[in-house]
Amino acid sequence: MIPLFQLILAHLLGDFLLQPTAWVNHKEKKKAKSPALYLHLLVHGVLILILLGFGFWILAIVLTILHGLVDLTKLYFQKSATKTAWFFIDQFAHFISILGIWWLFFRPEISLEWSPSSWIYATALLLITQVAGIAIQVGLSNWSKDLDLSQESSLKNAGKYIGILERLFVFAFVILEKWEAIGFLLAAKSVFRFGDLRKAKDRKLTEYILIGTLLSFGISIGIGILTRWLLTLL
Repeated sequence: MIPLFQLILAHLLGDFLLQPTAWVNHKEKKKAKSPALYLHLLVHGVLILILLGFGFWILAIVLTILHGLVDLTKLYFQKSATKTAWFFIDQFAHFISILGIWWLFFRPEISLEWSPSSWIYATALLLITQVAGIAIQVGLSNWSKDLDLSQESSLKNAGKYIGILERLFVFAFVILEKWEAIGFLLAAKSVFRFGDLRKAKDRKLTEYILIGTLLSFGISIGIGILTRWLLTLL
């Protein structure tokens, strides 16, 4: 596994630490005609040779070429409105390339069979991220009709993703038995919400947010405790 992490480290150093913003801007402007693109690829190749050793020069060349093809695809297809999406697509493609080259050159023995604990965690994460959010939304639907929950002054789907992140944090804290961190998270959310509630001066909205928060935390804690109990049975 060490070569895999060396390749990932080389990628992270080359793409994030050793790539100036000026290079990024020049690549987006000139695309394949940009000298910055080829300097960027040279940095990646050199990093691979330094971390893995010069005996892996063929690997370095192949992975550098693949990196260049991925970057060119991104440069020619991304638009201003899709830059965020293409950033994640680009990084995902790079990591797939790294995994493929690592497997091709090192032939690791990989077991595709999931352990019982993996199935438990996968089920718990699905419950926390998607099922819980829908359940809370449906459970509070009768009350939400009486409130003005228009999204005009908030980011699109921000509440959904805040809820998902919140439940993931709580779940992780339960698994790690860091109960004090849950209290800190609840206090931090209360502080941020206090300004909104004070401006709203609406008792119904306060009660609605309080019920939603307690349900979100309660579900996460319950699933976390259940997950820990199931793991002890393995």
